[in-house]
Amino acid sequence: LATAKAGRDRVVVRLESPGGMVHGYGLAAAQLVRLRDAGFHLTICVDKVAASGGYMMACIANEIISAPFAVVGSIGVVAQVPNFNRLLKEHNVDFELYTAGQYKRTVTMFGENTPEGKAKFEEELQQTHVLFKHFVEKYRPQLNVDKVATGEHWYGQDALDLNLVDKLQTSDEYLLALLPQHDVYVINTRKKATLGEKLGLQAAQMTDSLIPAVMNKVADTLAKANSTLVQMRDTKF
Repeated sequence: LATAKAGRDRVVVRLESPGGMVHGYGLAAAQLVRLRDAGFHLTICVDKVAASGGYMMACIANEIISAPFAVVGSIGVVAQVPNFNRLLKEHNVDFELYTAGQYKRTVTMFGENTPEGKAKFEEELQQTHVLFKHFVEKYRPQLNVDKVATGEHWYGQDALDLNLVDKLQTSDEYLLALLPQHDVYVINTRKKATLGEKLGLQAAQMTDSLIPAVMNKVADTLAKANSTLVQMRDTKF
């Protein structure tokens, strides 16, 4: 922003994300908004996936370009919370939670969740979804938000038909087309080195192998104790 020329320079972002935490993607989206507000033409290319929080970022672009089979959309909110309360009771383990404020904790992993708490939690999900829809509608007014904000995702051609994207093309094709008329600069961010990498040791590799082993042991123990293993994973992407 400090050295580029607004109104003349363009910014192209290669975006690949299935989404994540609301606050994290809200911040990432806000950073992209700064580019548009500064007067830059912002193009976002999606070669594989821009879903949920990923689409929250993508919708800010002046132009969204998608590969033919990229996954786009998933304008919705999801929360998964396992509850071990019955398992604890079976093993005579008490769980006590102290809060100040009626809705400081609505649902928990270890406490006994109440209908009131569950209802409040669902209400908060709906409120977040409304904010998400309004955000998308602001930057993509050509969209029929009620039609696409169902949590569904679409592949490139269908996404184009629904105005979720503006053009079908890979990022490589798009950038090659710009080369004859523009100077193209690739900007990469450097990953912060871990402590193990800084010391030249194998600590990072040891940790990577140790943690899965510990988690598998915990999973086996839970399975034996409760005969049901709770899994939390996104089966879509």
